[in-house]
Amino acid sequence: MRGQRRFFTLNATPENAPRPRFWQRLGLVLAILCISLPANTFADEALTIGVFPRRTSDATLKMFSPLANYLGQKLNRKVVLNSAPDFNSFWENVANQEYDLVHYNQYHYLRSHSMYGYRVIVRNEEFGRSTISGAIVVRKDSGINKLQDLQDKKIVFGGGRMAMISYIVATHLLRQAGLEEGDYLTQFALNPPKACVATFYRQASAAGAGGRILELPSVKKLLDTSEMKLIAVSKPYAHLPWAVSKNVPTDIATRLQAAMASLGDSEKGRAILKRARLTGLVVSSDSDYDPHRETVFQIVGERY
Repeated sequence: MRGQRRFFTLNATPENAPRPRFWQRLGLVLAILCISLPANTFADEALTIGVFPRRTSDATLKMFSPLANYLGQKLNRKVVLNSAPDFNSFWENVANQEYDLVHYNQYHYLRSHSMYGYRVIVRNEEFGRSTISGAIVVRKDSGINKLQDLQDKKIVFGGGRMAMISYIVATHLLRQAGLEEGDYLTQFALNPPKACVATFYRQASAAGAGGRILELPSVKKLLDTSEMKLIAVSKPYAHLPWAVSKNVPTDIATRLQAAMASLGDSEKGRAILKRARLTGLVVSSDSDYDPHRETVFQIVGERY
């Protein structure tokens, strides 16, 4: 700017100096050019997919690399799959808008939509269902047949306090049964399967998990599910979402949504879904997560 001021001082006289209106017009042109830059920059960059650390990084990359490659072909651009080593790193990337497309749980979506402008485009369909319920799991020989029997007992929840289904929804079931914080001992396992393992081996009286937890092949390898039972199951909630950053242009988001939702229409697409342990991806909108908002408010006290 100093160089520019010297230039006009040396080459402009009071008679031919630029008028104020000239500067206004020049400023408007520059503003328009600056507004256009983000879209052009996005078009030249790789699209980054982030997947929350529901599984190990190696497992995540193996499961979702075919999907990333497929989306790259559909969009005719480079697509990079990012698997954060831990949740703190993952959430930092979400907050910094480093993911163009992100897959996480429902509570994560509510927070990121409210705080950072992410918007859902599709959600998981697993075992033929695009909804999921929370549940409380116990041993059949535990003598526990209803939620009220968990008074003064230890309950281990899969994941932490941000786990939508296995903690927030499972806790909602307990609240509906009249059990408040302090009426039982709360502990956490790394994930819902490990919570069930702890319950199976009598390290806890009950586990907070998903309603289909005992049907999972991975869980059946860890314990004898015939010795376990569900004593409470919640209403169904929309499944795990996939959302785009606010920086993703609408036309790109629409193409992503169409490509992902149509995977089940071809043999190649179904193979990609199978690798990701999905039976489909379903077109979704923000309002599908309104029931989650109400449950989160009741249990966590947060409005999203």
